[in-house]
Amino acid sequence: MSNSIPKRILPVIVVAQFAGTSLWFAGNAVIPDLVQELQLTEMAVGYITSAVQFGFISGTLLFALLSVADRISPSKVFVGCALFGAAFNTLTVYSDTFLLLMISRFCTGFFLAGIYPVGMKIASDWHREGLGKALGYLVGALVVGTAFPHLIKYLAADLPWRTILFATSAFSALGGMVLYLAVPDGPYQGKKGDFEPSVMFRLFKNHNFRSAAFGYFGHMWELYTFWAFVPLMIGFYAETNGAIYGAVPLWSFAIIGIGGVSCAVGGYWALRTSSKKVALVSLVGSGICCLLVPFAFGISFYLFISLLLIWGIFVVSDSPQFSTLVAQSADREYVATGLTIVNSVGFAITIFSIQLVNMMWAHWQSPAVFLVMAAGPLVGAIAIMKYQLYPKNNETTVSE
Repeated sequence: MSNSIPKRILPVIVVAQFAGTSLWFAGNAVIPDLVQELQLTEMAVGYITSAVQFGFISGTLLFALLSVADRISPSKVFVGCALFGAAFNTLTVYSDTFLLLMISRFCTGFFLAGIYPVGMKIASDWHREGLGKALGYLVGALVVGTAFPHLIKYLAADLPWRTILFATSAFSALGGMVLYLAVPDGPYQGKKGDFEPSVMFRLFKNHNFRSAAFGYFGHMWELYTFWAFVPLMIGFYAETNGAIYGAVPLWSFAIIGIGGVSCAVGGYWALRTSSKKVALVSLVGSGICCLLVPFAFGISFYLFISLLLIWGIFVVSDSPQFSTLVAQSADREYVATGLTIVNSVGFAITIFSIQLVNMMWAHWQSPAVFLVMAAGPLVGAIAIMKYQLYPKNNETTVSE
């Protein structure tokens, strides 16, 4: 990291990203309460998660089409979306019908489109060297933010379930305001891109952009489906084995949140090797865990949890490295557009994966359905192996 960059910049972006993305799984953390309140079916976990994902996809598509964060100060986009996302997350508390619940979660996801990819854009505007390390911290913040509602649920077990939604909303709003006040536009921001919808398609003509994007798509097929079903996996183990040690929300937080550490570690490792290598190792590791987990429901609890923790480490440690490769292979004027469109397609894929596993689970109630997730690491590994490293800087790419 350059000495000219104020020391506060990366920590503020990381904290703001953590705060904003805590909205993501706030609905999932209170699913048992929402099921009871609204008399929902066992398919609720898939519906609630997919509503957020679909909102995020819609937001990222619109933001990419309009090149929003390449034409407007990304800090302004971030704070606006953090405030609106917090407002719609709060609306979940007052959703007294299934339709209103879906609308509130959809809109929460829509404004997350101005938090997650835009936060990465801000980081790339401040870091020319060591971007993989910076994004390691940033995606680590996303991971811990995603897990955070489960921790709140555990700590606030004796408080009304609505506390989780109020807390995450307040946290998001505060994080957005702090970033807006403390982080101006970065020195490596490209010139403002013109409104050019066709740029989304032009980006994919770059060989390395394509390889990084499709590697990310395979990664996303697995990631959010795993996160969504972690509480269900632990609960199913408890049902089939009689009991577990500890509470499901606490274990869910640990299994999802440990990925935040692996993202940061992977960022440092990428400095010594390459983002490509970190991504490939992560995909292979998570794919192996995915293949093993259907056979793990009969083993001891601590071995079962250990496998899920290892899966939690590998399943997301490649995410910041894919974002690094995407950012570095995109045209400088349209980095935010590149990150946003790749995020949009990636999250669209999560809907299919989540709903497929959701339907298969509802029909068969068998751990074998989790094998479906293994297709993602396989496809991702094949794609990222085609990424070409160049001399002098093993993460720098050239346009075709």
